[in-house]
Amino acid sequence: MESRDREPLVRKTSSSYHTFPEGTARRLDKEYLRSLHNKRLYLAVFAAVLGNFSFGFALVYPSPVIPALEAHPSPALRLDQHTAPWFGSVFTLGAAAGGLSTMLLNDCLGRKLSIMFSALPSALGYALLAGAQGLWMLLLGRVLTGYAGGVTSASIPVYISEISHPGVRGMLGACPQIMAVLGSLVLYALGLVLDWRWLAVAGEVPVLAMVLLLCFMPNSPRFLLSQGKEEEALGSLCWLRGEDTDYAREYEQIKDSLRKQSRRVSCAELKDPFLYKPILISGLMRFLQQLSGVTCILVYLQPIFKKTSVILKAEYDAALVGLVRLSAVAIAAVSMDKAGRKILLFVSAGVMLVSNLTMGLYIHFEPASHNGTVANTTLVSSANHPAEPTNYITLIPLLATMFFIMGYAMGWGPITWLLMSEILPLKARGVASGLCVLVSWLTAFTLTQFFLPVVNAFGLEVPFLFFAVISAGNILFTGCCVPETKGRSLEQIEAFFRTGRRSFLR
Repeated sequence: MESRDREPLVRKTSSSYHTFPEGTARRLDKEYLRSLHNKRLYLAVFAAVLGNFSFGFALVYPSPVIPALEAHPSPALRLDQHTAPWFGSVFTLGAAAGGLSTMLLNDCLGRKLSIMFSALPSALGYALLAGAQGLWMLLLGRVLTGYAGGVTSASIPVYISEISHPGVRGMLGACPQIMAVLGSLVLYALGLVLDWRWLAVAGEVPVLAMVLLLCFMPNSPRFLLSQGKEEEALGSLCWLRGEDTDYAREYEQIKDSLRKQSRRVSCAELKDPFLYKPILISGLMRFLQQLSGVTCILVYLQPIFKKTSVILKAEYDAALVGLVRLSAVAIAAVSMDKAGRKILLFVSAGVMLVSNLTMGLYIHFEPASHNGTVANTTLVSSANHPAEPTNYITLIPLLATMFFIMGYAMGWGPITWLLMSEILPLKARGVASGLCVLVSWLTAFTLTQFFLPVVNAFGLEVPFLFFAVISAGNILFTGCCVPETKGRSLEQIEAFFRTGRRSFLR
């Protein structure tokens, strides 16, 4: 009965969708957005982004654990200068594998089930870390938690963008980054009071909570429609928007967009600008995001501060930078739907450019007594033998790093994930999002592996000057290639890439 009652409304809204003048349609869209109830939408987003919380927790797990394992009494668990970097970086290899597998999972299982699937390797990985009796268990645990992080990185932004409406999609699109930063901060805080094994046990809590909550959340209406499940898609949209809203009109807009697409992407279709342009933009954004140096700086933050003799206790520097990240992502979340995506990307890249340039020039021109560099001293050895600060000018690298993290977190951190989920066409969204995550984490792994050899061979200033050049390239890329998607539905964004008419984005 319920489905038959809905059919006349759907047909009516379908015809009105095609016949309303453009001005009237825009007015109806604004009235519709004001009428929506967002409580259930926010609950669904919260359930999903618990996966990002776990991802942020697992990413920085080595920070307090490596020092403990370097002094571990058991030779089987003790880390040295060769095994410690692998314990930190092998996570990114797992994340790359997770992004690769999501190319299939997103389209086979759906966005929600892919997120729930990530709980299995995550829980197993934390269990291996908690009960580790040898190095292989530590590394396998890191790979599995990294794999889960790669799956959630590719699935959660797509799920959020597909269940959200244009009025709040920018704000909700920043939530994955906020929760990842919050997960890192919780790890730093717990690391002060918990043993490394109990830290792994604590990591199981958000994973379990995510699975339980997602059991009661709907799947993406767009994914359900792409699978031919029309009644289930309409029910999902009704649950997310509220029964007393004109959700059937939005349903018809989504359905109309799907009618213009074939079910699967063929090799011949990849030559179509409608497909390759958004995929290329998304992939390059993920590539440039990692080339800007954020993963290297976060992974080697404490050794960098030691080498530059920052006036700061080592156990507090990461937490301080984490607080800066959290505040900056919060600023981006509240301003993304007001200021727009592109302006935040410009500001973000500009701040990163100035910060990296300042850091590189400081290290290059400051005397060795100020920046802590001495002949034949590597980054690792300087971390083990901290130099005493000699001048308050050593606050410069701390401030430069804080501004870099702030700039990254308010633009090129969250917006690259959001834009990826917004501009990728629905028919290729699952595969393309996994490909973008694969590119991102392979780039991160390569940089983290080559960072120390480059520093030891050429000096710490070289990578920072390289990151500055990349940040300048980010500004040019944003101006030339990135479309503004603020306040536009996913169907309008797809229409822009299909036709090339910028009127769809005005």
